[in-house]
Amino acid sequence: MPSWPVNQWYVAAYSEEIGDGLLGRTICGEPLVFYRTGEGEVVALADRCVHRRYPLSLSHLKDDQIVCGYHGFTYDKTGACVAAPAQKRIPRTARVPAWTVREQDSLVWVWIGDQELADEALIPRARWLDSPNYTVVRGMEPLKARYSLLVDNLMDLSHETYLHGGYIGTPEVAQTPITTEVDEDANVVYVSRHMDDAECPPFYSKSTGIDGRITRWQDVEYHAPCLYLLHSRIAPAGVLPPQEGPDDKAFHVEVTYGITPSTEHETLDFWMVSRDFALDDEEVTEFLATNNHTVVMQDVVALDLLEKVVEGEKENYQELSINIDTGALAARRILTKLVAQGEERTAAAKAVSAP
Repeated sequence: MPSWPVNQWYVAAYSEEIGDGLLGRTICGEPLVFYRTGEGEVVALADRCVHRRYPLSLSHLKDDQIVCGYHGFTYDKTGACVAAPAQKRIPRTARVPAWTVREQDSLVWVWIGDQELADEALIPRARWLDSPNYTVVRGMEPLKARYSLLVDNLMDLSHETYLHGGYIGTPEVAQTPITTEVDEDANVVYVSRHMDDAECPPFYSKSTGIDGRITRWQDVEYHAPCLYLLHSRIAPAGVLPPQEGPDDKAFHVEVTYGITPSTEHETLDFWMVSRDFALDDEEVTEFLATNNHTVVMQDVVALDLLEKVVEGEKENYQELSINIDTGALAARRILTKLVAQGEERTAAAKAVSAP
């Protein structure tokens, strides 16, 4: 049984990544090939020719069909083989699985599990990613670490003080207590840290122009299993949101992560930073892109190291958890529940379809 929940949506790519060519990507242990038809539809097929297993992502497109680069087997967007060398009759079994995909908020989502159970209404939203009221920088970094380590990392931001000092970390992040709430029905974990008088880290002082101490709020929403949202509010110290009207004396940054398992020991880390200020300032855009990439790479180095430690430790090792871990522990609990529920749904679906 995989360590990730099945019968769930996962971020597979950015919309802009899928254009005229083929994109190969392994999602939850499934090698997939993505492409966009001439009408703009995104297609996802299993990345393996039925003939001799050649990766279709290393092949080529012709008239919205994939022509295998090894022997020329040709597949349409449903996965059906429509042409094969030296014969007119194509076996009915000559097809590759097709996967359900949806585009939303500039992200391409793929349903991993029983395709008949795919429900578009379950895809969480991040509307600012394609809103004209925000400017977005983004990237993707592969981790050689299991996805649960990235979830732990993002649910406990106290590590910013130590791992990301000089970029986004200040002493107050680790010193300020958090509040944690859980919506068990929606499988969402909320973690909040409100700092009313904090040092302004370079990430924000250089992008907002604030000189001095700040009010800094971090409000996390983790929509298990894949989407992580960090609502950041930055304002001069003492400037709180008004009881009514727009919060126009503050700067708002929406940090978004798509946390997608690739294999049991590899993760795709989709990161996005959206801001509602200096929308057309290219210097600010470049600064935030460069600095957030540095922060992400600091996490990558740390988590790749942790993966080696976890993989090599003795069975039944007991780690210590404290108050700052309540969000991460809640996320772990929900993921465990979703893994079990996904397996149950798959088993039930197979039982119904059995003759």
